[in-house]
Amino acid sequence: MKNETLHNVDVEGISKKSSLKDLILYFLKLGTIGFGGPIALVGYMERDLVDDLGWITSDEYKRGLALAQLAPGPLAAQLAIYIGYIQGRVLGATLVGIAFILPSFLMVVAIGMLYVAYGGLEWMQAVFYGVGAAVIGIIVKSAYKLTKLTLKNKALLWGIFIVMCAVTAYTQEEIVWLFLLSGVIALFVLAPPRIASASSTQMLLPPLGLSFLQTSSLFQSDLLLSVFLFFAKAGAFVFGSGLAIVPFLYGGVVQQYHWLNERQFLDAVAVAMITPGPVVITVGFIGYLIAAFPGAVVASSGVFLPVYLFVVIPAPYFERYARNLQLIAFVDGVTAAATGAIAGAIIVLGRRAITDIPTAAIAITTLLVLIRFKIPEPIIVVVAGLAGLLLFHFR
Repeated sequence: MKNETLHNVDVEGISKKSSLKDLILYFLKLGTIGFGGPIALVGYMERDLVDDLGWITSDEYKRGLALAQLAPGPLAAQLAIYIGYIQGRVLGATLVGIAFILPSFLMVVAIGMLYVAYGGLEWMQAVFYGVGAAVIGIIVKSAYKLTKLTLKNKALLWGIFIVMCAVTAYTQEEIVWLFLLSGVIALFVLAPPRIASASSTQMLLPPLGLSFLQTSSLFQSDLLLSVFLFFAKAGAFVFGSGLAIVPFLYGGVVQQYHWLNERQFLDAVAVAMITPGPVVITVGFIGYLIAAFPGAVVASSGVFLPVYLFVVIPAPYFERYARNLQLIAFVDGVTAAATGAIAGAIIVLGRRAITDIPTAAIAITTLLVLIRFKIPEPIIVVVAGLAGLLLFHFR
């Protein structure tokens, strides 16, 4: 299913530009059967929309991919929103974003309902006993691929990566100001500006995320509002891959607010791995565990709102700043920090998921299979769940 071609939408008289309806149907399908994570999803978009259907040009695709890499937010969701903007401006971006996210949102909510209803049953605990270990192997493989793509051969970025990995593993939480500091250090080392004016500094910092940091503590008495503000802050600081949100969410959901315990959080990551669409949709599952369906809606809305705004607002002006060396350097630093936080989160989560010889065997086997064979992650997770059912009673 992972490699299934996603361009079987019947369109009469296909021209260079599709109708907005066609594009919405395409992303509804991609959100329903598009497994494989952000790298696979953006690859599907290029293959289908540029090469096969010709609905967008190669330059438009590259411009959207560059914006998705520069701005905070999960890569695949941002690129989808940008493509919708190309076709139908703000309305197109809104409808395409909803179409891409909605299928996986409904799936994680359904799983959340089953998890809450039957999570206390031994068979579900057994399934996640195997799935949780497999998720560690999947994240290790994905993090390795992300590291190769983002750090390149720059010693500074590797240094940032190592420091953030160690800090995250030691503190077991994500420190947001270190992300911003990493970006500023990379800016002044890799592309030092001639004049570091206040306006240029404000352009480089995510103002929406900073405002969330300043105001979130004012609303702790209202659960749904607190959930919305926390997940909006998370969406404002996720760079590159949806996996980057994992350590951020762990620090807040488990360590700070205690909305979930560590086992529930690892299960939430597993749910994201077995559903199609953007990995960050795991927030819908987490929100459901916190406050049922309203919590799922609020958490998902919160995390995707800054993602949406960071695409729609700069899109008309992006061509002017896309090649700005200072902006690129800042984002390189933040991305290296996010990648290091992912590596540190693997250590933290691995301590919880790998508790004995069977879980260690599942995690190692998963990693080796992913390295050697091109098997879709959902198939691996299903097999791991079956293994968990068999091994759980012999722990």
